[in-house]
Amino acid sequence: MAKPGQEAGSTRPIAANRRARFEFHVLEELECGLALKGTEVKSLRQGQCSIAEAWGQVRRGELFLVGAHIPVYAQGNVHNHEPARDRKLLAHRREIARWHGRVREQGVTIVPLEIYFKGARVKVRMALVKGKKLHDKRAATREREDRRDMDRAMSRRR
Repeated sequence: MAKPGQEAGSTRPIAANRRARFEFHVLEELECGLALKGTEVKSLRQGQCSIAEAWGQVRRGELFLVGAHIPVYAQGNVHNHEPARDRKLLAHRREIARWHGRVREQGVTIVPLEIYFKGARVKVRMALVKGKKLHDKRAATREREDRRDMDRAMSRRR
């Protein structure tokens, strides 16, 4: 049963990798669970996490989140966690195998898009991505600025 103020299906964001959609073409997304220790969950509840330099890695048929930084819990004791350890991601075996095959392609990698609470559980939205070229980034910036200019012009017209 969900705690008061937390519906079972509600999501509460913790951290987002905002540069990921700018730097990469997102080919596919997957929601994964995250195997954590108690003090990591407490630190996440305080909203402390960085996934900007993190990536996903498949090892022996299991998916891991590498490079994510969850700072130590301030009130933790000797049983506190290591801030930059590799964390196991929970996904179906077939999905991991399919993604592992795609990652072997040239230029395809796995990055986290966001970490959030879904009810009482911590979830990670992982993405299978391919790097953008410089001209793709310029085109995306130009489209965003053009859309902003059009919206500005339409709001003045009213």
